[in-house]
Amino acid sequence: MQLLNRRGKTIAKKRADALGGVLFRGLGPGSGYRVRAGRHGQKSARLRVLSTRPAPPSTAIYNQSIPPSGYGYLTTRDGTKLAINVHPPQDVSSALPTGPLPPLPSERPAATPTLIEYSGYGYADPAGPQRGIAAIANVMGFTVVDVNMRGTGCSGGAFDFFEPLQNLDGYDVIETIARQPWVLHHKVGMMGISYGGMSQLFTAQTNPPSLAAISPLSVIDQTQTTLYPGGILNTGFAVAWAKERNHDAMPASASGGQPWAYKRIQDGDQTCAQDQALHGEAVNQLRKIRVNNHYRPKVADPLSPITFVKRIKVPVYLACQWEDEQTGGHCPTLAEHFSGTSRKWFTFTNGAHVDSLDPETFNRWYDFLELYVAHEAPITKAALIHAAAPVLYHVAMGIDGVTLPPDPIQAQPTYDAALAAFEHLSQIRILFDNGAGSSPGYPVPGFESSFRRFPIPGTQARSWYFAANGALADKRASRAGANAFTWNAHARLLTDFHGNTGSGPGGLWTASPTFDWRQPPAGSGASYVTNPLAANTTVIGAGAVHVWVRSSKPNVDLQATIS
Repeated sequence: MQLLNRRGKTIAKKRADALGGVLFRGLGPGSGYRVRAGRHGQKSARLRVLSTRPAPPSTAIYNQSIPPSGYGYLTTRDGTKLAINVHPPQDVSSALPTGPLPPLPSERPAATPTLIEYSGYGYADPAGPQRGIAAIANVMGFTVVDVNMRGTGCSGGAFDFFEPLQNLDGYDVIETIARQPWVLHHKVGMMGISYGGMSQLFTAQTNPPSLAAISPLSVIDQTQTTLYPGGILNTGFAVAWAKERNHDAMPASASGGQPWAYKRIQDGDQTCAQDQALHGEAVNQLRKIRVNNHYRPKVADPLSPITFVKRIKVPVYLACQWEDEQTGGHCPTLAEHFSGTSRKWFTFTNGAHVDSLDPETFNRWYDFLELYVAHEAPITKAALIHAAAPVLYHVAMGIDGVTLPPDPIQAQPTYDAALAAFEHLSQIRILFDNGAGSSPGYPVPGFESSFRRFPIPGTQARSWYFAANGALADKRASRAGANAFTWNAHARLLTDFHGNTGSGPGGLWTASPTFDWRQPPAGSGASYVTNPLAANTTVIGAGAVHVWVRSSKPNVDLQATIS
């Protein structure tokens, strides 16, 4: 296939793949492009390449009609069809298997508050969103529109990790859904955890006019720090995740792509079948990781939320964990960069990836969505939410008996009173010793503190220095060798953290998880301990270990663990 410019000159050549698909990337915006098969084949009609400006050339595309329930397709500005599944609140009856819940306090209106859940997982799967949390929002009275990113599942196009087209698709989804008659206030919010949380940051930077608020949970601050923490390739989670994205982006078949899409094709879904045409043109994520093993700003910055969240103007509620074994523990560094909005609240806690759904965090998340998307007092559905909580935590985390704590915002009798109380909250909330506040293993914090901003005002940096006899000293040792050690190179396989979370369906949320935590073999590591601290000390935020190494080997990886 040849790509011709408006003067008829060949500017690129590429062989079509097995499905006849071909994709030319990196073109400048403009009209007059043509595609020709072979040297003397017939030319296509003139084609237009759109710019990456958020607003489309015409908003007419947003006038398409989307049913208020069920599976379907939404067309974006470039004609790509995205697979979607609309889950109205009543869908939740089948998701909660134990007993009746209290009825909603009044008859549900024809229009309902609506949230978008958007990622490359199987969100649009008619059997239920894979790795999504739509059922939880359904309990809260929201309609959830689950969307598969381009190049995944039954969506058209080709996949690349958060390329500009995916952000613009998110813009188009928001504007199209907001115009539907079944959407309350004709504004929508976004929700989601992990992949579905990151997509909110990438989409919200485009500032769709009909976006009401975002609520990202368990997200990254930079792609590079997740892929190469400390400069070392993260083979424990990130590489495996990239392999999965490569597989899921393949054309749906018995051996590749997303299985639910293959099933739909086998059942006669012609749109899904046609949408596979460009899946073979997906970017190889593993190759992209290898090529970018050092920080290249041109590639890394557009994929690093820390560089662009300043553009987000809507209200934000964000929660993440210091020890997140999947997206990493750097998420709190995002807080100071959300300079585009004054309505922003953050909850940070110890814990793993799933802890962004713990009861204290859940309460504030629910309050936020009620106030800024539904525009109603949280007290309206508080009884329903509290009644459903034990079932939700049983299904989602595999633990029984978890209830939601009392919440002062939900006690406010009116919307205005609840909104005023919420906006009076400090922006930064930190839950300490999560898991130690009640029975062992239950997601309850030992205590909490709130602050005006992050980094925490009044925080002082402190350093300790490697010293003799395995000590950490307050002063730098002499260069005479007090902090010099020799160890032998030792190759060892580091098992990934989330593979060691132990027995029981709750993983880390069990009372006594079983860890496979191995000490470094003799001669392969050095340990240091401080003297007892003179006063109670709270450490909040990231730390760093600086080590100067001279090695007989050309490539050395070091891991530092701080307790």
